[in-house]
Amino acid sequence: MAVLGKVVDGILLLTFVSMSVVPACLDAQVLLPKALFPDVLGRVYSWYTTTYQDYLLLDEPHFFMALMKLELVLVLPLAILNTYGLLTSKPWFNTTCLIFGSALVTSTTAMVGDMLGSDKPSAGKLASMYSPFIGFGFLAILRGLLSESPNASKTMANGPTSALKKKA
Repeated sequence: MAVLGKVVDGILLLTFVSMSVVPACLDAQVLLPKALFPDVLGRVYSWYTTTYQDYLLLDEPHFFMALMKLELVLVLPLAILNTYGLLTSKPWFNTTCLIFGSALVTSTTAMVGDMLGSDKPSAGKLASMYSPFIGFGFLAILRGLLSESPNASKTMANGPTSALKKKA
């Protein structure tokens, strides 16, 4: 069981790192002035949107713009916090992991749902690129719900009053 936990944590670490970099470097270009970004990031953004015909980034529908704001304000900071929390075994990690996963599943499901209902030629390809993040979000939710923090197991083993006795 410990090996499975390490594999899940490895997958989540990669997810947190990617969700720390991509929104800050690429997705933010939808909301912020292009002049704020280095030319190389502008070229990467242009290459991605033209190569994959990501109509959500190209057309900027209102629901997508709202989701991009959510990603920058909530998901990005949580991804950074979760990277730190996972690497340093912080006791609050399960809570922030649960919030991160819920936000990721919700926003990605809305985007994939739009893609699946779209008649755009690139929609199927985009849906297959975005869909794994729904799975990563559910993995984060499960990790947040099912993992015990090391402090919780010690407190339960010694009884609920042992923590109070140590403080007194």
